[in-house]
Amino acid sequence: MTDPHRAAPSSSDLDTEALAWFARLDRERGVEQNAEFQAWLAGHPSRQAAFARWQADWQRLDQLPAAGVAQLRRQLAAEQAQADRKPAPAHTGRRAWLQGWSALVPQAAVAAVVVLMAGGGSYLAWDHWQQQPVFVQNFSTERGQQLDVQLPDGSRLRLDTATRVEVALYRQRREVRLPEGQAVFQVQGDAARPFDVLAGGVKVTVVGTRFSVRHTASVPGDNGVRVAVEEGRVRVAAAGGAVSPPGQPGAAAVVLIAGQQVAADAAGRMAPVGPVATAGVAPWRDGRITFDDVPLAQALAEFERYGPTGLMVRDAAVGALRMTGTFDPRRLENFRQALPKVLPVRLQGEAPHTEIVGAH
Repeated sequence: MTDPHRAAPSSSDLDTEALAWFARLDRERGVEQNAEFQAWLAGHPSRQAAFARWQADWQRLDQLPAAGVAQLRRQLAAEQAQADRKPAPAHTGRRAWLQGWSALVPQAAVAAVVVLMAGGGSYLAWDHWQQQPVFVQNFSTERGQQLDVQLPDGSRLRLDTATRVEVALYRQRREVRLPEGQAVFQVQGDAARPFDVLAGGVKVTVVGTRFSVRHTASVPGDNGVRVAVEEGRVRVAAAGGAVSPPGQPGAAAVVLIAGQQVAADAAGRMAPVGPVATAGVAPWRDGRITFDDVPLAQALAEFERYGPTGLMVRDAAVGALRMTGTFDPRRLENFRQALPKVLPVRLQGEAPHTEIVGAH
């Protein structure tokens, strides 16, 4: 009869005993062995839970793909070789038993179970396998090009000109890095797999929504990150930041809802939350770029993202003139004609080497 006052075995001893019985029952299915197993289970109430953990792990291991098995077998061989080079008298018997494990269970499971003897503890390499991506691919656009991307999880990305994204989908999370450019994300909802966009100094986390992210480190005066939400909610955070009240300058993190946007500098420090501009979260989807009181030099740099303009500014005072308006980057001539009408400037020289100079 089980003694309820008996001290519980250590977790490492329980795991070792449970794993031994699991392997033995897989190999020997006689009545005698089952009777012995039942007697072992009755010896202490914690044994049933330890055995159940191995059963659950086994079910997960059965799902290992061939590539994951091969990788984990290599890891097992390397770690076992390293362990055998180190003197460890206290664990010699247990390590020898584990080396015999390959004779007791299917090879795929052997490859997946990696036991590290460190302080009497152990863990499954299945956890490591869980962290490996199931889909990895980079996408990019040239100047003047846009691209629609359908991801295996059902999410869609719309990439603007001169944009690069790096996609990695994992079993428990999804991640997209945006080193340069801007994109609209329409994320397929999956509460068990959050979707993170990493751009500059911020991380945008969602479950299912539509939003835009801009990170144009190559554009002078616009090298931070801007996030604008069209549908749903997103969390925008600096690395390691905790949620702060929305709109607080320099907040470590904010939550945006539809119709809101926020800008962050290269270090992830955020400006106050504001409304999305009337042009929308991504007017470039309709072939438009919108300027709202931006320096002329920055506006020219934005046009250059879509193609060569043949326009230049040498005078810093002229480059600092601020402009507002909406333009089609594919129709540069319209912009050239509008410039002298909206700013005190004139065009000097012929394309493709035209300088914008002061009107006087």
